[in-house]
Amino acid sequence: QVQLVESGGGLVQAGGSLRLSCAASRSIFSTNPMGWYRQAPGKQRELVAVITSGGSTNYADSVKGRFTISRDNAKNTVYLQMNSLKPEDTAVYYCNAQAPTRYYWGQGTQVTVSS
Repeated sequence: QVQLVESGGGLVQAGGSLRLSCAASRSIFSTNPMGWYRQAPGKQRELVAVITSGGSTNYADSVKGRFTISRDNAKNTVYLQMNSLKPEDTAVYYCNAQAPTRYYWGQGTQVTVSS
């Protein structure tokens, strides 16, 4: 059974940092790109960052220079280090595995940034 389990969300003041983790089933982690998406209230889900199995990364313009995505292949885990957080980063953050035939999603973790 495919699983993606996020952790690390919470409440933080503007300017603070959080690190999100996503533990994935090995079957979907080892060869697929992994991503983080977010969805704020009343808005569509948007891509935050993605990392390929080889370690290449891509970021949304709104988080470039502040967020860093990484993966630990030995632990089947992908991370999102979020620094210099802003109130507009407040959202539910979802881990995502981009398999060739479908995307898999975690349950989401809430990140709230207070001003």
